[in-house]
Amino acid sequence: MAITRAQISDVRIGDNGPLAVIAGPCVIESRDHTLRLADAIAAVCRALELPLVFKASFDKANRSSVDSFRGPGLDAGLAILGDVRAATGLPVLSDVHLPQQVAAAAEVLDCIQIPAFLCRQTDLLVAAGRSGRCVNVKKGQFMAPEQMGTVVAKITAQDHDNVLLTERGTFFGYHRLVNDMCAIPLMQQLAPVVFDATHSCQLPGGQGHQSGGRREFVGRLAAAGIAAGADALFVEVHDRPDQARSDAATVYPLDDLSQLLTRCLKVARAVGRPG
Repeated sequence: MAITRAQISDVRIGDNGPLAVIAGPCVIESRDHTLRLADAIAAVCRALELPLVFKASFDKANRSSVDSFRGPGLDAGLAILGDVRAATGLPVLSDVHLPQQVAAAAEVLDCIQIPAFLCRQTDLLVAAGRSGRCVNVKKGQFMAPEQMGTVVAKITAQDHDNVLLTERGTFFGYHRLVNDMCAIPLMQQLAPVVFDATHSCQLPGGQGHQSGGRREFVGRLAAAGIAAGADALFVEVHDRPDQARSDAATVYPLDDLSQLLTRCLKVARAVGRPG
């Protein structure tokens, strides 16, 4: 039986509810920067009456290069996300990479995210399912949407049904991701679906030492994902995208976020999602 609704604090995702937004920087760069971005993104979503979950990674453990910036780490990163939650009232989301990170993360986070490359790691999924928090699993770039059923089953076997799945593109040839928008309704037969517009524009490893990307396509893919019925939009945001310390090629400009979300909201209403 499909999971039709997920709950992240007071943000409901699914059941044909209002479009939700998961947004924030790719990685925590500093406490002040993270808080400033959280305030700014919250203001945009508040003006548009869009429910927001704030996202930032405390550790980017799957970078192309050993020299890439990874973030402040578990303890310092969770402390910053706790400050964001306290200061803004926003629910917060971050990735975990190891089962032993889950307990500490669950004390702070409202949603625990499983990175795409780790979506089949049984011990990690089991630990997340036992955490009591909403679990957002990114579909692996190597997975067909139907294959995510066994992923969801590993979590629901822990008597936990607060689950999201995220579409973020599928490998196609070298350094290329493509989106099959049919993946959205197919995965909605399992759980509510988030569309990740920024990672879908990545060119993994496309710059040799790091991933490249085509930021100019974020808006088109976001609109397409919402038109295909996605329950939430995931978008990484930065105030100075070209200077971002992770995924600089695809993070979306903060100054353009309102325009992007306004367009997506219009698309959502056009396809029958309540505003």
